[in-house]
Amino acid sequence: MTEIEKSAEAYRRSDGRRTDELRPLRFQNHLAPNATGSTLIEWGNTRVICGVTVEDSVPRWMKEQGVSGGWITAEYQMLPYSTLTRKRREVTQGRVEGRSQEIQRLIGRSLRTVVDLEAIGSRTIWIDCDVLQADGGTRTAAITGAFVALQHAVRRLFEQGRINRDPIKTQVAAVSVGILDREVLLDLCYTEDAAASVDLNMVMTSAGEFVELQGTGEKCGFTEPQLYQMVAIGRQGLEQLFEAQQSAHSQE
Repeated sequence: MTEIEKSAEAYRRSDGRRTDELRPLRFQNHLAPNATGSTLIEWGNTRVICGVTVEDSVPRWMKEQGVSGGWITAEYQMLPYSTLTRKRREVTQGRVEGRSQEIQRLIGRSLRTVVDLEAIGSRTIWIDCDVLQADGGTRTAAITGAFVALQHAVRRLFEQGRINRDPIKTQVAAVSVGILDREVLLDLCYTEDAAASVDLNMVMTSAGEFVELQGTGEKCGFTEPQLYQMVAIGRQGLEQLFEAQQSAHSQE
C-alpha cells in the first residue's frame, strides 16, 4: 500500500469520504431543448447547467485578422439562489465580476484545447454555464459538464449536416485538490475549500496533458513533494471523471 493509500484509509472527512474520493457525480442531458447540446452536472451538492449554442459567424477580430476556422467561448454566472444568501445578478451591477471573467475564460481555454477549430467551420460555439447551487468546485464542474454538453452539440451538428468530421480531439475535465489539516484532499466541498491552507484546480485532457494548474497557498506555502502528491491524487480523480463523461455521452 502506498503512502497516499494509507493516508486515504486513515483520514475520514466530514461527509465520510476518503481523502482520494470524489463526491457523487451525475449528468442529466438535454434539459435545455433550445440549446444545441446541454447537461446538468450534479457533483455532490454543486449543480451547474451547461448549455451549448452555435452561431454561423465568428468574432470580428477573426475576420479582421484573417483567422480561419471557428471559435469557442464561454459565459459563467452564479444564479441569485445558488448560495445561502442571495447573490446579486451581475447585470444589475453593470459589470461582470472579476471572478466570473476568470472562470469563463478558463472554460473557453479548456474547451478550445481539445477541439479542432478548423473542423467546426466559420462558427462560434457558445458555452453557457449557470450555477444553480454552489457547494465548492463550481469551475471544475462547469468545465467537466461543458465538455459533455459540447459532445451532444457536436452530435447534433453532424445530424444536421453542418459539419462533416468530428472536431473533438480528446476529452477535458477538471477537479479540485487541497490541503486541509496537513492532509491532501480530492474534490473539496465548500466548507473544506473555505478552510483549506492550499487550493489547487487541475484541468487535464484524457491524453494526459495538463491544460491548466491553478495552485494557491491560502494560509501557507506548499512543498514540491506536496505538489506531486496533489497532482497524483488529482489525476486519479480525473480518470474517474473521464469515464463518467463517456457514460454521459452515450446517454440519450
